Amino acid sequence: MGRIGGGELLLIALIALLLFGASRLSDIGRGLGEGIRNFKKGLKDEPGAPEPPKQIKADESGKKA
Repeated sequence: MGRIGGGELLLIALIALLLFGASRLSDIGRGLGEGIRNFKKGLKDEPGAPEPPKQIKADESGKKA
């Protein structure tokens, strides 16, 4: 299997443009960029202690409150 060259990338970009349209592609790119930024920010932040699961209390009749 060979590597993907410039011609193949151009063909993929053209097909994506035809399928989604220019405005939708910009929205997809913006969302992808935000996702990558949030992922990197999450990796940099020091993780705190995980919160314990919340307990669901039941009243006397056995119904969940």
